[in-house]
Amino acid sequence: MNPKVLWKPNDEFIENSHIFHFIKWLKEEKGLHFKDYHSLWEWSVEEFKDFWLNVVEYFNLDIRGEYRNIASDDVMWKTKWFEGAKVSYAQHIFRNENTDNPAIIFGNETGGYLEISWEELKMKVASFAAYLKSLGVGKGDAVCAFLPNVPEATIAFLAVNSIGAIWSSTSPDFGVDSVVDRFAQIEPKVFIGVNGYIYNGKPYNKIEVVKEIFDQLPTVKQLILLKYLDDDIDSKTLGDFVDFKDCLKGEAELTFELVEFNDPIWVLYSSGTTGLPKAITHSVGGVLLEHIKYLAFHNDVHKGERFFWYSTTGWMMWNFVQASFLMGATVVLYEGSPAFPDISKLWDFAEKAKINHFGTSAPFIVACMKFGIKPKENYNLSGLRSISSTGAPLPPEGFDWIYENVKTDVWLASISGGTDVCTAFVGGNPLWPVHEGEIQCRALGAAVYAFDIDGLPVYDEVGEMVITKPMPSMPIYFWNDPNGNRYEDSYFSHYKGIWRHGDWIKINSKTKGLVILGRSDATLNRHGVRIGTAEIYRAIDLIPEIKDSLIVNLELDGGKHYMPLFVLMNDGFALDDAIKAKIKSTLKKEYTPRHVPDEIIEVKDLPYTISGKKMEAPVKKILLGFDLKKAINIDSMRNPESIEFFVEYAKEIG
Repeated sequence: MNPKVLWKPNDEFIENSHIFHFIKWLKEEKGLHFKDYHSLWEWSVEEFKDFWLNVVEYFNLDIRGEYRNIASDDVMWKTKWFEGAKVSYAQHIFRNENTDNPAIIFGNETGGYLEISWEELKMKVASFAAYLKSLGVGKGDAVCAFLPNVPEATIAFLAVNSIGAIWSSTSPDFGVDSVVDRFAQIEPKVFIGVNGYIYNGKPYNKIEVVKEIFDQLPTVKQLILLKYLDDDIDSKTLGDFVDFKDCLKGEAELTFELVEFNDPIWVLYSSGTTGLPKAITHSVGGVLLEHIKYLAFHNDVHKGERFFWYSTTGWMMWNFVQASFLMGATVVLYEGSPAFPDISKLWDFAEKAKINHFGTSAPFIVACMKFGIKPKENYNLSGLRSISSTGAPLPPEGFDWIYENVKTDVWLASISGGTDVCTAFVGGNPLWPVHEGEIQCRALGAAVYAFDIDGLPVYDEVGEMVITKPMPSMPIYFWNDPNGNRYEDSYFSHYKGIWRHGDWIKINSKTKGLVILGRSDATLNRHGVRIGTAEIYRAIDLIPEIKDSLIVNLELDGGKHYMPLFVLMNDGFALDDAIKAKIKSTLKKEYTPRHVPDEIIEVKDLPYTISGKKMEAPVKKILLGFDLKKAINIDSMRNPESIEFFVEYAKEIG
């Protein structure tokens, strides 16, 4: 419980941080005294209404009209915030426009590089908004986009938001059925598609996919096509469409339609691994509150800084990246593979774009570690202040790799949240040191605890991650869930009235940091002992011959267990007895004999969702003999062909 300290903020770093000034402001303006971050956090969750009201005042948020309450006293999943008030998310973005810094920096894997000024961004957003209005798009209407991570996606989102409409997007690597399963639920009025994209040096023509999607969205009044890949691609089969560029030609003044605080801003989607994806809907005001809080206090983003997170438009981190505009930052976008032509590509881009805040995934950091690259030796990263990691638990070795090979004086913020709230529950803290393997803190306003089997909070031991108080960016509803039954069942059925997130966590009583040990629905219940899958993966990541792995534990009749480990080998290696012995000895050394699998099996691929989540629970259901259609939604997969091995393997062990 005493992990190694890898980094400490110096006095200058602390005193320049937003959270330091917020604490000072609370003392001087409100008479509230907090001796440290933890006491501030305790107040923020115990008196959460006062906390959020002070956030509104501190950031001078433009919330119009008389509101009846800060937060209603309903059960958590029915909580309404600032009822009666009106607000615009895009308006708060454009109050930061300036001529000193670009609004957007864009790069792609083919070497493209572009800077867009605030003036140009504003002009294009205004033009696109005017075009949407000419189609009759307004409050309550949905606009759906099938786009790569390019500036046009940001322009379209801001235009949609500025007129009070609802945004929803997926990336062009989604298949037809996956897109239709999502977009058809919300009955869009406008559909924006792309003619193609490039990934790993290969062009992908998406015209026929766009046509198939469009044909299955009967509510769409207008198809808009972005010609990103090549203007010469034949698009005649689409019939009547408007070129995205033509939507930007009209001259217009940017105005902002104020909507109710609890009106929808966008619809995100669950992975839909076992059924139709949940259409998770967030509110304009709730997202504004949560995003400005997190980007300021936990990412410490300042005006003029350059904020980057590798993402696609199908992952909630794309939405989160747009929030850095709220701090007056430059949004940095990258389209293409993060490892083409090699794994150093994004570090090269970080130098070129002079990135201050670099966001990525834990698997990317682990991949860099396994390839043995040393960015600090090849790139000038002097402007890099922070590195953030999410998407999966970052093992301690990943922390060490950052400080040994990227930068010794960088602030590493491992974070965890979800599509459910479009933010992080736990993450960075510019006031505290970084401890090896630990997420620094519970975020302000996020009442995160670890619960034992009896529903009691525990420290220094593994428990279910729960949130006991409402947060503004919790969903306002799931689309087409009129009574809220699906919403309530998704989070509040396990502990009555308390949000159960589905992760195993352990909170350190000394450092107040946290470790996430994997999904609780994929827990390895090994002869009565709960093992987090993250522990297994951490040990396997130490073995350079192995590229990736997946483990499940099958509870069989008569109290028996079967725990197979599936491994994907790196190029040039095959699974043999020596590597198997190395796996077993590593697991025994790092943990216990209970962590050693019953069998180790080599596979050609491992199943992932489109959003990049490892599919442990569906694999477990398949191996237990569930009907395939009930075990997994193939359309939710990034690589559906990978599941064939597990279907055949289930027959062998059945």
